[in-house]
Order: sequence, then C-alpha cells, then structure tokens
Amino acid sequence: MSGFRASVLTLYPEMFPGALGLSLAGRALERGDWSLEAVQIRDFATDRHRTVDDTPAGGGAGMVMRADILAKAIDATAPADDPRPKLLMSPRGKPLTQARVRELAAGPGAIVLCGRFEGVDQRIIEARGLEEVSIGDFILSGGEPAALVLLDAVVRLLPGVMGNDSSGDEESFENGLLEHPHYTRPQDFEGRPIPDVLISGNHAKIAAWRRAEAEKLTRERRPDLYSAHEIAESAKKAAPKR
Repeated sequence: MSGFRASVLTLYPEMFPGALGLSLAGRALERGDWSLEAVQIRDFATDRHRTVDDTPAGGGAGMVMRADILAKAIDATAPADDPRPKLLMSPRGKPLTQARVRELAAGPGAIVLCGRFEGVDQRIIEARGLEEVSIGDFILSGGEPAALVLLDAVVRLLPGVMGNDSSGDEESFENGLLEHPHYTRPQDFEGRPIPDVLISGNHAKIAAWRRAEAEKLTRERRPDLYSAHEIAESAKKAAPKR
C-alpha cells in the first residue's frame, strides 16, 4: 500500500471516486497504490436538519459554511499528528502548479476540503491552517470538480501509476515549457505529412526540433512562461561551473 492517502471532505461524497476510479488512477486505486475516502460533512452537523451553513455576517447573498461544523469534520478526519497538508479548493487560492503537484505526490497524501455556497468561514481557514488552492480563474459550483482535477494530477505521478516513470518528463510545465507537438501513423494525413526530422532516425536532431517547437509554442501561447524560462536559462548559463 502506498503511503499516499487522500481524504476529501464534501457535501457530495457520491461524486468520488468519479473519474479517479477509471483508467490509470482507477487501476492504481484498485491495486492499493493510493487510497481515497470521501467524508460527508453533514455527518458532523448537530441539528436534525444536518445544517452546515448559515447567513453571512454583515449581510449579503448566499450562505457560508460554518466553521464549527467544518472543524469537527476536519479534526475527525485528520488528528493533530496527521502530517498531510490540508487543502481548500478555492478560486481565490494560489494557482496550482506542476511543481506543487509534484510536492504533493512525494508526500503522505492530502486532506481536501470542498467548499460550497458562497464559501467557508474565514476562521476555519486560519484555525486549521488550510492552504487555499485554485485550478484556474473561473468559478465552479463547488470544490468537488477542482478536487478531482488536483487528485488526478497528483495520482498519475505516484510510482508505478503511469507504468513508465519517464512518461511525464517532457510534458507541459515539467521543464518550464509547453509540450512539443506529437505525430503518429499514418505518415500522411490529408496532405499533412509527419515532419521529416521525426522519421530521420537522428535522435539529436529530433531532440533539438522538439525543444525548438516547445519554445515556439510557449512563446506564442504563454509569454509569461516563456519569460520565466528565459530568465532560468540565463541564470544557468551565468552560474559558475564546478
């Protein structure tokens, strides 16, 4: 059994494992390479209606998830000595990066809180040290789809899940660039042939072509990433050789 354990706190546990029960992640889950538990937050409510939210202090639209109910759910799922990071899927969180995904994959797992309504009481974020994580500049109906995205990104990096551990080495974001284009049979598709260099058998030229294409795509589509890439490359060249 892998040490990676995911606990998802949600109002909709039936959404899990969802896509995580299929393909590579699903097979890894069946093998016990990782584990997943979905915790129903309403189980920690104290009234007969299983209420987990209330009106926002100061007025305003919508409802806010209560700090006391969430605290009970978190504490029951993760005792004080649990080393796993506590994540809150939130549009105002720090953007999820491949670097953070790799950090999580190398760790013991994660506790993931899925917000609903207008959000969660700020005091639970502070009291339990929740790390707010965003998967993009858009709004979802709840944190569950975001949690599925995060866990999919992490689980595929666990040892043995992808089969070939080098499969992800040249993927987008792994080396600061977007991924180069891919081609396969047929050699000619509607008058569009595979680039000659890819069938040349010259591995050095193929590597150079892929690198150049990755840089071109990144420069065109993600100038922010390309600027960071240029800075990193300049720093490497300027670093003293040992």
